[in-house]
Amino acid sequence: MISRREFLDTLAVGAAGLAVSSTAKSYAQILGANDRLNFAVIGLHSRAYAHLASLKANEKHAKITHVCDVDSNTLSKFAGAVQQKMGDAPATDKDFRKILALKDVDAITIATPDHWHAPMAILGLQAGKHVYVEKPCSHNPAEGALLVEAQRKYGKHVQMGTQRRSSPVYIDVIKKIQDGLVGRAYYAKAWYSNTRKSIGVGKPAPVPAVLDWDLWQGPAPRQPYKDNVQPYNWHWFKIWGTGEALNNGTHEVDVCRWALGVDLPNRVTASGGRYQFKDDWQFYDTLDTSFEYDDKLISWQDQSCNGMKLYDRDRGAVVVGTTGSVVLDPGGYEVYDLKGKKINDVKEGKAASSSDLTGADNMTDLHFANFIAAIRTGEKLNQPIESGNISVTMLQLSNIAWEVQRELKLNPKNGHILNDPEAMKGWGREYEKGWAPHL
Repeated sequence: MISRREFLDTLAVGAAGLAVSSTAKSYAQILGANDRLNFAVIGLHSRAYAHLASLKANEKHAKITHVCDVDSNTLSKFAGAVQQKMGDAPATDKDFRKILALKDVDAITIATPDHWHAPMAILGLQAGKHVYVEKPCSHNPAEGALLVEAQRKYGKHVQMGTQRRSSPVYIDVIKKIQDGLVGRAYYAKAWYSNTRKSIGVGKPAPVPAVLDWDLWQGPAPRQPYKDNVQPYNWHWFKIWGTGEALNNGTHEVDVCRWALGVDLPNRVTASGGRYQFKDDWQFYDTLDTSFEYDDKLISWQDQSCNGMKLYDRDRGAVVVGTTGSVVLDPGGYEVYDLKGKKINDVKEGKAASSSDLTGADNMTDLHFANFIAAIRTGEKLNQPIESGNISVTMLQLSNIAWEVQRELKLNPKNGHILNDPEAMKGWGREYEKGWAPHL
């Protein structure tokens, strides 16, 4: 397997060679020759099907020309779904680096495991591609900061997949909150509940013949293959995943931050643990975390293994102000007075379900439409990476606070942890040799 550095060194040469061998038809597909962007979808389990649905919804200006996954069965299954839904069979490859070297790919979408998000997005930018990256945009705060720098350096668009930023329901209610719907908003609470099962204790097993385990691990230090990691349970291992806070908390905490008009906090606290099961799960299944500002507060509550709802919702947020409160989710919002009496109820869709792992919906369609319009016409991104990374960094800091079991005091300008070298070690990570991302 070639290293990241070898890939960068040969990228320009490879792209030139591929350009020479391209047919006239492939050149006709490049933006400028016609009005459709060529997309490559990378990481094809679960959430990638929402990318497919949204690119289908925006097929007037986009098509899927390439798909990529390190599992050959997953790759062929998704390619078949693309052909069935879009009409044309995409080219397939297990190695995303070969796709980045193609001149006629305009944009990539990343739905891989978390440890790949920032390194792959940065390589995509270096290859001249626009990037749609699922949340969280990074595995750790250092990667997120580097991705923001890379976007500024290479100048391509990077949209993070917190699709509530493109929802008409959220855009409408957030504006009303900021215009004084509940007076001065000062507190926002988000929550998530689910009934996830135990992942058990993994046993060493032969790597399936269909899986390139080395490339799946990529930038992460090498681990032996076990039978309870792939394709979903990697979320709960620290070397690859980021826990429920980043897996699902990112969406609602980002909404809270948006509603209150704040960025990085002054202090972070987090308390919780793995209580429901005793297994290989390395994060919490229950967590209370808070983000404190000079005059505002955000909190997030996680119940990964107990489905008790809050405000009759699996997930959502409540924004509290001096004259009332608003409870909101993708299906609408409810407005309450100071005594908790409902005074307005706006329903515009279906309430969010925490059991839906794909999440194909109108919000995602609109988020992709915004990304495509940004590339084609210069429309402003609804969740550019410099904004999305703030919410991700906050929740990564809450993971660090949980790890070290104490409050973190921060520099709100960059999120760095103050006067706590041990906690600050969690700012970055170790990489497999040759795979560390850099500009």
